[in-house]
Amino acid sequence: MRIKAYILRRLTRKKSINFDIRKAKNILFLRYDRIGDMVITTPVFRELKLAYPEINITVLASKANQYVLINNPYVDRVFTNHKNNLLKDLPTLLALRKEKFDVCVEFDHSVVPHSIVRLRIIKPKKIISIKKDGRYGVNGNELSLYDVYTEKQTKEHFRDIWLGVLEPFGINPKSRDYDLFVTDEQNKKAQNYVKQFPSKFLVGINLEGAVKGKKIESSELFQICHGLNDQTKNIQIIILSAPDNFQSAITMVKQMALNYVEVGYNTDRILDVAALINHLDLIITPDTSIAHIASAFNKPVVTIHENNPDSFHLFAPISSLNRTVFSKSKSGINDFSVSLLLQYCVELISLKIEEEYE
Repeated sequence: MRIKAYILRRLTRKKSINFDIRKAKNILFLRYDRIGDMVITTPVFRELKLAYPEINITVLASKANQYVLINNPYVDRVFTNHKNNLLKDLPTLLALRKEKFDVCVEFDHSVVPHSIVRLRIIKPKKIISIKKDGRYGVNGNELSLYDVYTEKQTKEHFRDIWLGVLEPFGINPKSRDYDLFVTDEQNKKAQNYVKQFPSKFLVGINLEGAVKGKKIESSELFQICHGLNDQTKNIQIIILSAPDNFQSAITMVKQMALNYVEVGYNTDRILDVAALINHLDLIITPDTSIAHIASAFNKPVVTIHENNPDSFHLFAPISSLNRTVFSKSKSGINDFSVSLLLQYCVELISLKIEEEYE
């Protein structure tokens, strides 16, 4: 433990540079994690760019979440990071070092060694991060690599925690909405697809999340689909599936043999599925990424979450119409209540229809 603490202190040692963050011309964001994390970070880029139109915004993204930023007018450049392969990332990191960034924002709220190493290589003038508790017996305030810490308030959504990094720039966000920019081609494809279901109430069901244990099983899917059709007339259910699971989803739906259920078209990129979600009326999902995408378009959403209120509060959907079914398990959703989920779905469908007729 003492050796690790010593290495951590040495690695995060840095001389302070006298520089006013509000005069920054170029800024780098480290956001190389999951798709959902990138979606709920998008308000940060927009609010910064609107407040400082001349600022150059670069994002170091992951292979998975970089596509969230396609067509985003508030982000100037996106680079790909591989997180667990420093050797592969080294040319990119050295290229970023040559940029001599005025400010770098690291969103990790705990001490993460691979982020620290990347920050040491990139060497920005100032580094902003979420307040850290420390590690290996080293307090967060001992990590001089970070020039500014922003607060992580308890019971605060991650969207708002991450928007807090704008405080050193003197920015009070005017909007906290998420941004997704689908192309005309993606939008047209989604429109043409849903045209085959005229006058139907369209329910999208996402089968699984990125985290192990977050999956709607075939027996549960049958109960959900059958129950929705029994309780709500004139419905069409569309199964949303990741490309890797597309064929297995088709097999599952064929086995159910329900004429009001079908698998949506294959969505190669995250904005493909976003375009489709934008044309649906209700989303059911155990995955927070899909919940955030639904929230970006303010779509009614019913989420299935493990029995962890703290985690849920950080990543909760922000759609004006949303409900969540909690499982009994703290590590998965294998025992959630299908009957409660159906109750919430019927409730949101009624509210959605009332909203449309107001």
